[in-house]
Amino acid sequence: MSLRELARVVQTSEVTVRRDVRALEAEGLLDRRHGGAVLPGGFTRESGFPQKSHLATAEKTAIADCAAGLVEEGEAIVVGAGTTTQELARRLARVPGLTVVTNSLLVAQALAHANRVEVVMTGGTLRGSNYALVGSGAEQSLQGLRVSKAFLSGAGLTAERGLSTSNMLSASVDRALVQAAAEVVVLADHSKLGTDTMFQTVPTDVITRLVTDEAPAHDDRAAAELQALADQGVEIAVAGASGGATNAQGGSGGPGAPGVPGASGASGASGGEGGPGRRQRRDVPLPGPRRQVPGAAAGLRSAGSLGEQPGGTERARVADMRRR
Repeated sequence: MSLRELARVVQTSEVTVRRDVRALEAEGLLDRRHGGAVLPGGFTRESGFPQKSHLATAEKTAIADCAAGLVEEGEAIVVGAGTTTQELARRLARVPGLTVVTNSLLVAQALAHANRVEVVMTGGTLRGSNYALVGSGAEQSLQGLRVSKAFLSGAGLTAERGLSTSNMLSASVDRALVQAAAEVVVLADHSKLGTDTMFQTVPTDVITRLVTDEAPAHDDRAAAELQALADQGVEIAVAGASGGATNAQGGSGGPGAPGVPGASGASGASGGEGGPGRRQRRDVPLPGPRRQVPGAAAGLRSAGSLGEQPGGTERARVADMRRR
């Protein structure tokens, strides 16, 4: 449910509901998502396209604007399924001479009327929940393919496991897309950072870049996950709400990555003690201040703190939400 709907049901403000949702998450009764909450069990639970399309729309737009700056005229790329990659496809329609390979009907539809963009679709079986082609037909059609970049989204991203999704068929096709690309760019808003789901699609050491949005100041989990990803050599571009971007590594923009300062190419393999193929650890300044909350999980209020307020109204409302 969205925070707006929860506020309507319990007849209070969204600010109050947001605080209560944090308390319920601390008790393990729900999982917070950007703009709302879901029942526990996120490893296998997956929202359909109608629900996803209305979540984090501003963040997806900013991420898509930033990611489009990584694509050059005349490139051949692959674009996976998802609402964020759909937003990217709408911007790619303006890149001349582009060839886009995709298993997503939504991506293909966004590019259908682009005069100077060639769209190549995989085969496969249609998965109605996200309008993507999956299965052995899709994977076989990608064999022997080689492109410069792959743009993928997913249900969760952690430094430990990389990008993941809750559907086995989708994960298998995404892995085939990754194998066809020289560079892998992950598009994930901050609500997916630190979230782990059932099937791994892209290991962290395969991810070249992450394009994300700026997390709220109190979201310590997202900040910690960004630092951990950067430590493993992932280049991080943070898109602002206005469509601008800053690069977590600092530095000036390089050729091939207009609009993304500092993202001038793939994370290089480092020599020396690490040996070939090892990527360097980078200490990066991450966006937004980090805050520690004594005695509680970072970014969360304990459920007990609600009962300390006069009148017990917070306790009653949380109890009402739990019953519902």
